[in-house]
Order: sequence, then C-alpha cells, then structure tokens
Amino acid sequence: MYTPCRFFLLLKLAGAGDELQGIKRGIMEMADAIVINKADNDNIKNAELAKNEFKRALHLYPQKENNWQPQVTTCSALNNEGIIDVWNIISEFIQLTKSNKSFEKNRKNQNKNWLLETVDQQLKNDFYQYLKVQEKLQQFINSIEDNKITPFEAAQKLINLYHDKKEEN
Repeated sequence: MYTPCRFFLLLKLAGAGDELQGIKRGIMEMADAIVINKADNDNIKNAELAKNEFKRALHLYPQKENNWQPQVTTCSALNNEGIIDVWNIISEFIQLTKSNKSFEKNRKNQNKNWLLETVDQQLKNDFYQYLKVQEKLQQFINSIEDNKITPFEAAQKLINLYHDKKEEN
C-alpha cells in the first residue's frame, strides 16, 4: 500500500529577480528541495547561478528535525532534463525519513492535526449556522463598533446562545 508523505518542493524560475532578496524565510525553511525550472536555452547560466545561491542560503538554516538536508537542482521540462534527478531527490527523502522513523512520526502528527482541524471546522460551522447566532451576530458587531460592548463580552454572549441550543436538545 502506498502511503503519501509530506515533501515540500519549492519550484523557482531563474532570472525572475527574486532569487534571495524577495524570499520569505519561512518558505525556505519548509522546503525539502528547491528546483530551478526552465534551465534551458538562454536561461541555463541564470539557473546555475540561482542553484548556487540557494545552496549557499540553505546552509544558513538549522538542521531539519528529520535529518534531511534540503537539495537544490535544476530542470528543464521543455528538454526533459533533470526530471529524473528531481524524482531521485524525492525517493532519497522517502527512504531516509522511513528509515529514521520521522516519516511515521510525521504521518501520526498529520492524522492528529486532521482530526483536530476537522473538529474545529465542524464546531465553527455548527456555531455560525445556528439561527440565533446568525440573528444576533450583526447586532453584536454593531455594539462593538459603537463601543457598547467589548469583543470578548460579545463572543461570550454568542457562545452562551449556542450553549443554550445544546441544552434545548
């Protein structure tokens, strides 16, 4: 049975002017691999330069918890070059994370997060679908804007309305 894993592939274009200065730190930290696409024709030199810049930048980030060292490569979908290299990087990632059990740990964390997110979303949907909450919500927003009630008081009153629903059932 195939079990999907979380692999974050950051796909970049060389020469787009955002090699390093416009990049948010968080996206780089999440990347398991950075692939510079369109490494073909007149863009090969730019792609290699971008690849080297990203490699240098990745050494500034702390070691990942799963002990994976993010990889940087180039590819050209147009010329069908480097695609196998990208797949090999993904395969190496899967092999490492399965062997050191971080794959399984990540899967357990994902399942836990999906459970909690599903519960949160369902409760939120139920709350906002409740007719009495819908009826009072705009009134409370208006009262907050008029400084007649704090957001916290309004929230508590809406929650109390919702709790009353549960007691009715």
